[in-house]
Order: sequence, then structure tokens, then C-alpha cells
Amino acid sequence: MNVNKLNPDLLRTKQHFEILDGLRGIAALTVVVFHFMEVVYTDYSKNFVGHGFLAVDFFFCLSGFVIGYAYDNRFGKMGVMEFFKSRIIRLHPLVIFGSVLGLLGFLFDPFGGHPELYGFGKIALFFLTSILLIPFPGMPERWFNLFSFNAPAWSLFWEYVANILYALILVKISRRYLLILALLAAAGIGVVGYHAGNLMGGWGKDNFWDGCARISYSFLAGLLVFRFNWIIKNRLGFIGLSALLMLPFLMPHFQWNWLIEVIVVLFYFPLLIALGAGATLTSGLKKLCVFSGKISYPLYMTHYAAIWIFASYFAAYKPGTMQLVLVITTGTLLLVGFSYLVMVFYDIPVRKYLNARRKMGN
Repeated sequence: MNVNKLNPDLLRTKQHFEILDGLRGIAALTVVVFHFMEVVYTDYSKNFVGHGFLAVDFFFCLSGFVIGYAYDNRFGKMGVMEFFKSRIIRLHPLVIFGSVLGLLGFLFDPFGGHPELYGFGKIALFFLTSILLIPFPGMPERWFNLFSFNAPAWSLFWEYVANILYALILVKISRRYLLILALLAAAGIGVVGYHAGNLMGGWGKDNFWDGCARISYSFLAGLLVFRFNWIIKNRLGFIGLSALLMLPFLMPHFQWNWLIEVIVVLFYFPLLIALGAGATLTSGLKKLCVFSGKISYPLYMTHYAAIWIFASYFAAYKPGTMQLVLVITTGTLLLVGFSYLVMVFYDIPVRKYLNARRKMGN
């Protein structure tokens, strides 16, 4: 379509499901705490939030629902390229910012780190692949993360893949075929859980394709919740649904742990999306939900440089329990504050600028 005649109405976002926005923030905060705690306890059964990695599957499911809600009925007018522009403007500024933070944290880690192990060319390549979201698992001391400078970017890589497939295929197909694809993807989740013993893969060289299984099912499930209008009216509210969301993150590890995780991903998270979309929000919690939703993505994409520094600190000083409680609590609060500043002074202005340029047709 002719970008110079782009209807500004197509660029406007619909009204948000504010409780779902709030739950996204709860999940993002859980991821931060989980990442701190996995440095301390490499045995996840000893970690009080040992299933915090399942928050990513909740993100994927929520993303499928939100993409369907936001774009299904206007995709024909918008077109593929405008959809891609919308998603890149929404997501990529923080991909770049997170990569810059990761580079700075790698070079200036006050507690160690080993930038001297890599030459300028290799570091530049790590950075370039990070800002372009090209997987490059090249650091053994960082467990061959797909993105050495910003580990959580692995999920953004798969989010981009899902968005591309949505624009090219999923937006066009009927609910029946969507359901068939979801059933096939569900089988994939079961296979991954059984063979790996858990659903936490996708982030590294040796578990790359686990990420494909995770995004495939959960994104499709979220899209199905929207397409079939599986919205359950209820009075659980934000507090009740937040408690329900935290249950799988805080649950202990069981003998059949992989199976419990598969059940959570296959059924529990789509149910929470359906409940969250149908819940009523009390006016007193509206601002909290809106803030929680807005801060979730900046928090998710900017926190991991601090986690690597914390890992160096933990390895060097072996702090005691009380000191760890203080450091992790303070660190989490500071990261929330920092992500708010990033959102206000970087992410929102950059997206406004890019959208303005887009409307001008430049």
C-alpha cells in the first residue's frame, strides 16, 4: 500500500485489557527475581521461585491473544509491511538498548568478568548479532546463551518469528486449521518436556529448538483464546488473578515435574488469559495495572546486564543469606526504577519519533 496515504487510524492501538497488562508486569518481575535466584541456586528445586522461567510461556500465550485482538480485524487494510513496521517500532528500540547495556556490563563489570578473553572483532560481532537479533552462542562462560550480551533476547527472537508467521500465514487461516496447528504444537511441548525433563529451554545453543516448541504452542493458544472468544467473565480481579499466576512459578518440583510444567503451559496459562480478559478491574488498582503493564517489557529487556554483574559478585564474595536478601531485594527495586527511566526517557520518545516519521512517509 502507499505509505503516504496510510490512514492514521490504523496506527492507533486498541483499548488494553488492563488486568492482563498488570499480569504481564507480575510475570516480568518474577523473571527478574528468578534470574537472581538461579545464580544462587543452580538446583532449581531449592529455588523458591524455581519455576519462574514459565513466565516466558505466559508471555508467549498473552502475545498470541494480544496480537489477534490488536490486528486480526484490521490486518487487511494495514498489510504485511505496515504490520512489520508496527512490531519493529514497538519491540526493537529496547532490543538495541538491552544490547548496549549488556556490552557495557561486559566491559566494565566491577566484580570480574573476562572481556580480555575476546578481541575487538569478536566483541563487535557479539554486539552486532545482539542488536540484529541473530543468535550467536559464542561464550562458554555464559553457557552459550544465544545472545551473550542480553540473554532474555532469545524470547524476542522467537517472538519475531511468531509475528512473521502470523502476518504470512496465521492471520489468514480458519479457526479449524489454527486448532490443528495448536494440537500439533501441544504434542511438541510434550515431547520437549519429556526428553529435557523441563520446559526451560530455548535460550542456548543446546536447547535452541525448545524455544520453537514453546512459542509455537503458547502463541497459538493465545490466538485461539481470542479467535474463539474464550473469555470467562469473573470477579477474581487483579489481586486474585495475580495470586493464580504466581502459583505455578512458586510450586515445588515434583517427581513428574516435566509433566506438571506441560500441563501448566497447555491448559493453565490459556485459562488465565481467558480469565484475565473477562475479569473486572476495580478503579483503585487501575493505575497499578497500567504501570505494571508499561514497565514489563523495559524491565524484561534491561535487567540481565545486572544479573551477570551479580553473578560475578556472588562468585567473588560468596555472600551470606541476609546479605543476599538485601542485595536481591534492593537490586530488583533499582531495576524497576531504572526500567521506568528507560521507558520514559528512551523507549517512549524513540517510538513516538519513529511513528511520527512513519506517518510522514519518510
